[in-house]
Amino acid sequence: MEIDELASRLIAGERRALARAITLIESARPDHREQAARLLEAARATGREALRIGLSGTPGVGKSTFIEAFGQMLTGQGLRVAVLAVDPSSVRSGGSILGDKTRMARLARDPRAFIRPSPSQVELGGVARRTREAVALCEAAGFDVVLIETVGVGQSETMVSQMSDIFVLLLAPAGGDELQGVKRGIMEMADLILVNKADGALKPAAERTAADYRNALRLLRRRPQDPEGFPKVLCVSAQEEEGLERAWEEMQALAEWRKTHGHWAAHRARQARQWFAEEVRQRLLARLQQPGVVERMEELGERVAAGAVSPALAAEQMLDSLNRQDRQEE
Repeated sequence: MEIDELASRLIAGERRALARAITLIESARPDHREQAARLLEAARATGREALRIGLSGTPGVGKSTFIEAFGQMLTGQGLRVAVLAVDPSSVRSGGSILGDKTRMARLARDPRAFIRPSPSQVELGGVARRTREAVALCEAAGFDVVLIETVGVGQSETMVSQMSDIFVLLLAPAGGDELQGVKRGIMEMADLILVNKADGALKPAAERTAADYRNALRLLRRRPQDPEGFPKVLCVSAQEEEGLERAWEEMQALAEWRKTHGHWAAHRARQARQWFAEEVRQRLLARLQQPGVVERMEELGERVAAGAVSPALAAEQMLDSLNRQDRQEE
């Protein structure tokens, strides 16, 4: 399929075209990267925007159950929902391990939903490198909400905050001091903290956990991009589908406040600059894998290992080699 035709079908909202487009942008082949760049320009030209919601939490907190219940609630309201779930990768094959369509079977069958599991391919933080581009394609395809699920708690929070409008931290009630299990930095990034599994015998524990986090948040300095009362802590039950509408109302209210006060556009502009810089870094690293460059790296590495040259001088010589190659190609 030609890129122009693929772009037209994507913009028309065809789910199969969206799946093919994401496969294209995930490819590392140079010819595919050129085609992906054209496709992304076509997507950008639509000017469509979705509400991007990043979601993370510790393993076993019920992220998949929450996303399925939350997604079905949104599609029930007539919204189109895309889920980009970054799975842990098999170190041997590079493929996804968990299989999100299996974990979200009901949502996967919903005609107003689209689920795309992407292997993290051992990417730091569990966020696939091309997830941000996949978000842009989902927006161009006319989806109203894009949910970005990360593998777990850690470096992924920083990365997902750079591609989402609202960051949600999902927690489960647990014994002991829950505050010891979550870094202060994660709490500072979260816009909404949802304590899941607030049902049955766990409901009192969930309410205590929520109270603990509310008290902890009072100690943090209020961020300029937040209205009074945010970040908020709420109790939800994905299993019983309770508290989901309240959570959605709070997300909408926060997004609307940020749009009205100019924080929405400024935040997206900062994100674009961050990902431009990241793309430049990744392309520079990719050059080190090109034929000829790999051999030069090996040669200099052997000299460093033998003590014939310092790492700093070897790095300078490597960069000189790259500069000479650029001049020859010109």
